[in-house]
Amino acid sequence: MDVYRTDRIRNVVLLGHGGSGKTTLAEAMAYLAGMTSRLGRVEDGNTVSDFDKEEIKRHFSISASLIPVPWDKVKINVLDTPGYFDFVGEVEEAVSAADAAIIVVSGKAGVQVGTQKAWNLCEKYKLPRMLFVTDMDMDDVSYRKVVEELTELYGKKIAPLHFPIREDGKFVGYVNVVKQAGRKYIDRGGKQECEIPEYLNEYLEKYHDILMESVAETSEEFMDRYFEGDEFSVTEVSAALATNVQDGSIVPVCMGAPVSLRGVSNLLDDICGYFPSPDKRSCNGISQKTNEIFEANYDFAKAKSAYVWKTIVDPFIGKYSFIKVASGVIKSDDTLLNVEKGEEERLNKLYVLEGSKPYEVPELHAGDIGAIAKLNSVQTGDSLATKTAPVLYPKAVISTPYTCKRYKAVKKGDEDKISQALAKMTSEDKTLRAENDSANRQTLLYGMGDQHLDIIVNKLKDRYKVDIELSKPKVPFRETIRKNSDVEGKHKKQSGGHGQYGHVKMRFAPSGDLETPYEFEQVVVGGAVPKNYFPAVEKGLQECVLKGPLASYPVVGVKATLYDGSYHPVDSSEMAFKMATILAFKKGFMDASPVLLEPIVSMKVTVPDKYTGDVMGDLNKRRGRVLGMNPDHDGNTVIEADIPMLEIYGYSTDLRSMTGGSGDFSYEFARYEQAPADIQKKEIEARAAKDDGAEDK
Repeated sequence: MDVYRTDRIRNVVLLGHGGSGKTTLAEAMAYLAGMTSRLGRVEDGNTVSDFDKEEIKRHFSISASLIPVPWDKVKINVLDTPGYFDFVGEVEEAVSAADAAIIVVSGKAGVQVGTQKAWNLCEKYKLPRMLFVTDMDMDDVSYRKVVEELTELYGKKIAPLHFPIREDGKFVGYVNVVKQAGRKYIDRGGKQECEIPEYLNEYLEKYHDILMESVAETSEEFMDRYFEGDEFSVTEVSAALATNVQDGSIVPVCMGAPVSLRGVSNLLDDICGYFPSPDKRSCNGISQKTNEIFEANYDFAKAKSAYVWKTIVDPFIGKYSFIKVASGVIKSDDTLLNVEKGEEERLNKLYVLEGSKPYEVPELHAGDIGAIAKLNSVQTGDSLATKTAPVLYPKAVISTPYTCKRYKAVKKGDEDKISQALAKMTSEDKTLRAENDSANRQTLLYGMGDQHLDIIVNKLKDRYKVDIELSKPKVPFRETIRKNSDVEGKHKKQSGGHGQYGHVKMRFAPSGDLETPYEFEQVVVGGAVPKNYFPAVEKGLQECVLKGPLASYPVVGVKATLYDGSYHPVDSSEMAFKMATILAFKKGFMDASPVLLEPIVSMKVTVPDKYTGDVMGDLNKRRGRVLGMNPDHDGNTVIEADIPMLEIYGYSTDLRSMTGGSGDFSYEFARYEQAPADIQKKEIEARAAKDDGAEDK
């Protein structure tokens, strides 16, 4: 693999709705560049970028992958990303490493929710972008309709560079708006000049005017010439376009049919001509020595530094840390500091990955993307630099996972293997989180949606040979009391030799603090219970609050006061007083009007205005209390509501089906509130049934 200078590099991410044709486009690019000898198909599972077994089985991308496409002395690092919303973390990582984006739009499906999400992501990262309308070889595909949809959404900055020529309904060529010339396709994506059919002249005039107006706005001189009716040369138009594309004031629209290689070479030419090389983009970190901003700006002459934007941990391929070089030239024998962890790492070898295939390279220049194998301390988001000039780069903002399921090992004894496998998978996938909820004796897996978690289960089985089963998580209810009680507990046993004797009189009352399990106070007078048994009484309380008497949930908000009791000079012991306390607690708790508390979360749901009514109705069904609605000035409404945690299971799937995938939500724990009587009854009965089942066994 050749080494490329910074000005000869383009880092381009492919974005778009699931099924719009991103992987097919990436495959066509690789084939036209001579990287593959045959054109792979997603359906056949033989594309360069979809190499994971799950991707091959499901026929869609799950992970972001890299294909370095050489074209006209330029290396285009193509980052192919998943379109399905469950894998948004992969998209966010790839976007953080890109300098420009191609948003792929299916000509058949038109502008979809994923198209708009891709656009919003480009806005967030200020990425120059082009739109590529695919499926142009299908019947009934209207390019004009797609352009109109895009213009309606994004205004005058939408500028078509090509539009199709059809003969007998077949896609046979295109009109180049910049050159105002026709081209007909010949074999293997080639083309030859042709006449522009008369019926297309009105479209050419319309699209050319849109383009010229945009070009005129790049300078006062151009504006004057435009009003004087002066014609711009093709070179002038191309140069102005490059400026406008890079600052985002023009978004060109191209089109083609990657399956038959049509329009793909034009797109590759446009990427090289209009998209910026990395040194035209800014990149800043913080110098750890001076605490000042270090302007790396992908300058090869500055001290060497890089950041890790993605990690692959695969039992078959190994561990690779994907880096983007922020400054300098990184060489295969360098020793770099992991600035985050303070550990030095010797690189040994540098690679460029082509899908799953690593190719060794001697060096990577600023702005290039490559990979380093087997870096022990390095994780996604870490910065690498020289020890003399350590620089810390900001981490990519990755979406938080909110879909939660309980998991457990199918085979007893696999728990350690599962834990190790999940540790590797969470270092690779930042939208996956594994948690041990010891209070409710369950292990939890958080992901971006049901499909995401199903794929994790399959990967565990396929890669790591361990089976887990997913189920609905147990909601972390709490138990507390509403009234006061006054009880005694006596533990007395006589069985030859020393007996056991412990006797306590205790009062129980609500403490008012639902953050703390219990408060313990002793007001014993006259030594009725000797001081050395007070810790034993508290140990009894500590044990009791872990599993309450009502439904075995942790106890909160109880004040326990030891005020009297008695002891035996020979038979009393710490164990006896602990047992007496446990008896007193169980009785005292049940006598003090016990209740179940349920966790309440504060939720924010962002939806397009037209879905607000449906979402509000659904929140009400889930016992939600809507607290407010605010417009976000982008055509969305942000609904804020308090909702019981019990009611949010499956919300991700339901919200997507209600809003066609355009709704987003987030939540955080707010507080505990008394659960309604029917919920309490159901939980207590479930606990009783469980206890009966255990006894039957």
